[in-house]
Amino acid sequence: MNSNVDFYFTKGKKWQAELSLLRKVILEFPLTEELKWGVPCYTMPSSASTKKSNNVLLIHAFKEYCAVLFIKGALLKDADKVLVQQTENVQSARQMRFTNEEEVQRLSPTLKLLIKEAISIEKKGLTVPKKKTTEYAIPEEFQKELDKDPELLAGFKSLTPGRQRAYLLYFSSAKQSKTRSSRIEKYKHNILNGKGLDD
Repeated sequence: MNSNVDFYFTKGKKWQAELSLLRKVILEFPLTEELKWGVPCYTMPSSASTKKSNNVLLIHAFKEYCAVLFIKGALLKDADKVLVQQTENVQSARQMRFTNEEEVQRLSPTLKLLIKEAISIEKKGLTVPKKKTTEYAIPEEFQKELDKDPELLAGFKSLTPGRQRAYLLYFSSAKQSKTRSSRIEKYKHNILNGKGLDD
């Protein structure tokens, strides 16, 4: 146990018991408890020769549930179908969600199997194959702009794949066409200047 992480298990009234039970299960494994992104994160050394650690899983709480998030959850077998992909754009991580203490206790054997498998995946150095930028849908509004503006098309193509993906996800996430169009208009200048969404 890492005392720097203790606050997370006592800070709110909701999910205290469930989070403490999850912590107890996870700490049965040879993982180091750290605080990352403001939540308990469980890591292991990337290799004996380096001090760098790899994130294996973390615990986090939401309004409707608390969860164990497996960083490379997409690689887990998940025979019992307990893992959840938060959104369609999440490529690697998968959550195992809990809504009461009884559920944590009942699913502990499954959780332990998944943790064991996650550790094995990390030891083998496996990685989740990332979706290529060309596999992301281009919103119709953005495609129209690219078709009519060769400079914008050239600017977009010259961006790094990560910056291209960020724009495509941001533009696509708007529910209304009007919002998508205004987002595109707002960021045209950045794209033409080789900048990403957050540059």
